[in-house]
Amino acid sequence: MKALVYHGPGKKALENRPMPRIEQPTDAIVGITKTTICGTDLHILKGDVPSCGPGRILGHEGVGIIVETGAGVTGFKKDDSVLISCISSCGKCEYCRKGMYSHCTTGGWILGNVIDGTQAEYVRIPHADTSLYKIPAGADEEALVLLSDILPTGFECGVLNGKVQPGSTVAIVGAGPIGLAALLTAQFYSPAAVIMVDLDDSRLATARQFGATATVNSTDGKAAEAILKLTEGRGADTVIEAVGIPTTFELCEEIVAPGGVIANVGVHGTSTALHLERLWDRNITITTRLVDTVSTAMLLKTVQSGKLDPTRLITHRFKLDAILEAYETFAHAADTKALKVIIKAS
Repeated sequence: MKALVYHGPGKKALENRPMPRIEQPTDAIVGITKTTICGTDLHILKGDVPSCGPGRILGHEGVGIIVETGAGVTGFKKDDSVLISCISSCGKCEYCRKGMYSHCTTGGWILGNVIDGTQAEYVRIPHADTSLYKIPAGADEEALVLLSDILPTGFECGVLNGKVQPGSTVAIVGAGPIGLAALLTAQFYSPAAVIMVDLDDSRLATARQFGATATVNSTDGKAAEAILKLTEGRGADTVIEAVGIPTTFELCEEIVAPGGVIANVGVHGTSTALHLERLWDRNITITTRLVDTVSTAMLLKTVQSGKLDPTRLITHRFKLDAILEAYETFAHAADTKALKVIIKAS
């Protein structure tokens, strides 16, 4: 089968690899129909994720059709159309019983990280009964690809951890796919204002189309000043960090209101300063989280009802044969205007 393989920092190739096989009774083999590229894949290629070693097939998002199930799989059968969760969960360990599926002792974020992932024609899914979702008849597969990761991530790590409330002020630092997913789902809670911050005017224009009440281009280094002016000096009740670099996290520290929450979503590959000399008396909360996908079923219903349209985030489409081009397009989003790319595997 064809697969996109990581060969160390900055190195990747489309190769022929053996078909995955059932290894445990709870496994399923899924033939991928559509997948995508995540910002986390770019972090892997930068060398920011040491758990992912050379030779790994990348990717942790996608939809497909089951071609084989292990003897222990009871909820799915061959030819079922399924949504693949980016998080694999056994449903039985201590962490899974707490709803912390990302810390499952035999799962978590393993796809495209410590086991082969979804940027291929086929993938092995461990704990299939609790790591797959049946796709309703007539559902838009492209929309559902975005339920594998970015929508639950933006919602759980940003909106829920950030405690967005009706009438509150929200600032989202980073108008990439995750930041925009947080913007879309923050509106479930009717905040009074959502301020989007980015370096790219095109992405900020998209944010306004998606419901941002104000946007700030941070190129001039005066984003904190602009946000404080917009909030009459108070700052934002919820600040969502959706980039993963020291500069953006420190900006979040500057703009959080007293009693507010900084919800970190970005993947950080280097250390970041925590300015307690400024924050020690401000009653703030800082949260971190890896998506648990506890919200996937709810988001699936929301998409099916037409209340949420993830396809608004899709800007480019490729076939698997052109996945290297897709990576270049996604990695140079400032030039290509890319948000999410859809890759058709079959």
